[in-house]
Amino acid sequence: MGAYLRPATLEAALDALAARKLTVIAGATDHYPARVGRVVEEDILDLTAIRDLGAIEIGETFLRIGATATWTAIAEADLPATHRALGQAAREIGGRQIQNAGTVGGNVCNASPAADGIVALMALDAQVEIADRHGRRLVPLADFVLGNRKIALRPDQLVVAFVLPRARHSARSGFVKLGARKFLVIGIVMVAAAIEVEAGVVVAARVAVGAAGPKAQRLPALEAALIGRASDAVLGEALLPAHLAPLSPIDDIRADAAYRRDAAATLIRRLLSDLGRGA
Repeated sequence: MGAYLRPATLEAALDALAARKLTVIAGATDHYPARVGRVVEEDILDLTAIRDLGAIEIGETFLRIGATATWTAIAEADLPATHRALGQAAREIGGRQIQNAGTVGGNVCNASPAADGIVALMALDAQVEIADRHGRRLVPLADFVLGNRKIALRPDQLVVAFVLPRARHSARSGFVKLGARKFLVIGIVMVAAAIEVEAGVVVAARVAVGAAGPKAQRLPALEAALIGRASDAVLGEALLPAHLAPLSPIDDIRADAAYRRDAAATLIRRLLSDLGRGA
């Protein structure tokens, strides 16, 4: 049986990481289920006693979501309407028990291609706040998640928060997920999008797709094509097959690659058209 550490401060946690190899957990909703039937031998660093890491701060120019904030806390937070995609994703992750324990930091650091939280955060232009004993820095989420279960984090570093900018114009966002059922399911594909609108015209757009490649992907060609279009109920018709080029879906037990690509296109069109008409 490995050692179990539960420090009360971030400084103590970073000192422990600098001194030895530790497996970091918070809600542990991914960690322990993957080890059913065998003894947990690795040394554990539990972050749940560091209260500041769970804070949700809503500022005038940004949102800061603490890494150990639970999905229930996010779903129940008074997030601005422009960041609705994150609250919608929070309500579809696992079931109520998972939402009560699972954390946004764990969802991102687990780096599953089908992680609902990553897709929503990516569409909201999130940056990852990383700390070590020498200070803190911000990294774009798209650069932090490198692939399936791969992240840009050294063993002596911790993810402490996610920083999301507030939109400069009128904005709205959304998240949709296709699965065999509504809850307690790994999605076949999921999509999040955010648009900013001025004088009825799209002036900024972000679209992210999950479960259609080794990591969630933004669709930059589609985002560029949306700029200058009227924000209306046919906004989704801007999507062309070429815009899906960054996706590389696979065949697995949940769906084949062709179905995933078609489903992604359908979800994107529906979501953009809903956002375009202000739904």
